[in-house]
This record gives sequence, C-alpha cells and structure tokens, in this order.
Amino acid sequence: MNFNIERIRADFPILSREIYKRPLIYFDNAASTQKPRQVIDAIRQYYEHDNCNIHRGVHYLSVKATEAYEEARREIMQFIHARNTCEIIFTKGATESLNLVASSFGKRYVRSGDEVITTIMEHHSNFVPWQQMCIERGATLRVLGINESGEIDPGELKGLLNEKTRLIAMTHVSNVLGTINPVKDIIAMAHQHDIPVLIDGAQGVSHLPVDVQDLDCDFYCFSGHKMYAPMGTGVLYGKEKYLEEMPPYQLGGEMIKDVFLDHTTFNELPFKFEAGTPNVEGVMGLHAAILYLKELGMDNIAAYEDQLLKYATEKLSGISGIKFYGTSSHKASLISFLIGDIHPYDAGMIIDKLGIAVRTGHHCAMPLMDSLKIPGTVRASFAFYNTMDEVDHLVTAICKVKEMLS
Repeated sequence: MNFNIERIRADFPILSREIYKRPLIYFDNAASTQKPRQVIDAIRQYYEHDNCNIHRGVHYLSVKATEAYEEARREIMQFIHARNTCEIIFTKGATESLNLVASSFGKRYVRSGDEVITTIMEHHSNFVPWQQMCIERGATLRVLGINESGEIDPGELKGLLNEKTRLIAMTHVSNVLGTINPVKDIIAMAHQHDIPVLIDGAQGVSHLPVDVQDLDCDFYCFSGHKMYAPMGTGVLYGKEKYLEEMPPYQLGGEMIKDVFLDHTTFNELPFKFEAGTPNVEGVMGLHAAILYLKELGMDNIAAYEDQLLKYATEKLSGISGIKFYGTSSHKASLISFLIGDIHPYDAGMIIDKLGIAVRTGHHCAMPLMDSLKIPGTVRASFAFYNTMDEVDHLVTAICKVKEMLS
C-alpha cells in the first residue's frame, strides 16, 4: 500500500501546531476531522472569485457559482454511487438529513399504530427524531439491543419485523463502539418485507467505500465535517420514489415552482428539499474533500486505519485496568474505554494537558450508556493522518493518568 503519511500530514496545517508546548495529537476525529489545505483553498477560491447566490441569476458570477455547486452534486453522486443527481439533497449535516426524513417520511407514511425500528447504539441524531415523530403520530419506536461485543443480532431484528413496521433507521458505524453493522444483510432482510431502510453514514463514509446502489438502502446520510470538509455541510441520499412522494421539509425560496394567493406548487427534486440560500462555500469545500479522499483511495484509507486500530488495540490492551467498550471483530478506527474507576472527564483533562485531544462523555448516545451502566467513556478516534508514534504517546498519557488518579 503506497500511503505517504508525511506527505498527507503536510496537507493539514493544524497538525503542525503545538498544544501546551507539545505537538498536537488529534484523536477526536469521530467528532470532527481536520481540514486539508485543498479544502481551505477551495473556500478561499470561491469567495475571492465566484461568490454569488446560485440558481436564480443569469449574470456571470451566478452562473459560475451554480455550475460549481451542481458539479459538486454530481461528484457526490458518483462518490456514493447514487443513480441520479436528483437523489442527492444538500443539508447542514447528518442531523438535518435525519430530521428531514423523520418529518417528511413520517407525515407521508407513518400513522397511529405503526412502528419504526432503530438500535440502542444510535447517536441522538438518529434516535430522538424517530422517538419524537412516533410520539407525535401515535406510533411505536422499537429499539434493537446489542451483545457484549457491541453487535446487533440480525435474528432479533427479524423477530421485530411485522406488518406495522414502516422503517428501519440504523447507523452504519457506531460512533461509540466502532462497530460496523451488517447493513447490506439487514437491508436485504427488510426489503423482503417491503420495509425501507435509512442508514446514518456519519461515521461510515469517511472510513469505508460506500455504494448506495449495492447496499440498496433507501436513505443514506452523512456530514461534511466528519469527512475533512467544512462544518455546516451534509448530504441526504434518498431513492427517488420516496423523495417524490415525501412533502417538503422547509418552505421558502428555491423549493417552490409557482406561488399563488391560495396555493403553492413545489419544485422538482432535489430542489424541493433545498429551501433558501444554501451554504455554497461549504459545498465547494465538500467537493474538494471528496476529490481529496478519491485521490487517496477509500480502500487505502480503510486499510491504513485498520492497521492503526489493530496497533492501538494491542498497545492499550497492555495497560492493566483498561476496559474496552465495543470489541466486535468488524470495527472502524475508534476505541472507547475506561481506566479502572477513573471518571472519563478526569482522564480526558489530564490527557489533554499532554497535548492529546480525545473525546470524553456519553458521545450523544445516552441510551447506550444507560444500557452499559456507565457514565461515559474516553474515546480515541483515528484518521488516516494519525500515526503509530502518536498512539504510543497516548499509551504514555494513559499510564500518567493511572499514576496520578488511581
């Protein structure tokens, strides 16, 4: 595998800075990734040369900005192997994408007595919208549990499916456990019962090759900021047949076709779901991030991060008193753990003072933490710009935490 880590790290300006007079070690990639120079330059290029509102102007700048925006949509369509650009909806992030589907799909398809299935490992963004939608519509939310390794049981899921099930909403990769769910098998099972499936790909698309046609998922969503792109950007992929039938999520400019005093007709896809002025500069950055990922190769990224995960797991396993949460053999590159009886916040504060950024707390997954009977974890999440040497520094920092607090 030709993976020049030093060249890659040189693309990320922030990695050269110091924290508390120590070189920054950034292991909080599941929360948000750092941005390569190519993404930063794309935003600057847009503002310096093509800044304008899109779609509604005939002058030069508006046409140029619109062309660039729609080229980004085509690139994303190809990146996740969607069938048509009309199936690519730009949003503020995975959270807005999930709320869009919960609202619009719920209004169109969910009635009193119906059921929606999700899992205990979901981020709040893929739990609370379904919970609240079910409350509002008189439906029931069914929650699939996990085993000791942090894996769901497809057999248990099969037992939950019935004629009342309207949707399965589940994560591709757990942001706490790292578990890569067998989503393709689950989608095939659901489709045998004509049940659509939504996949939260916020933690999947930056680590794994994604082909929505091969998965045959009905919805797939992700955030730009977790895949080296700007914050405030995201994508909702949806099969055209569902998006056509779902009502708009927000109302206003761009999503209309004609407005009369007594009624309004709506725009065609994808614009029906893109009300108002979009985050054009963010989409320029998202486009640049995807081109960057394609240049590195998603298979190469997955292979390198798997090496990092195995190395880190082996090294951390040698520390007495450490307990891992999420031990599936099929994992993405993150590790959640506790150090004896030390509170994760206390551990995180000491690790931070040693120049290492990790995430502590419930990671927006409180139902999962309640089921595990813990207050939270320390989470180290890795990206392709991280190194084995950085992992060694994390091991030293954890030993320092033990020395100070045990």
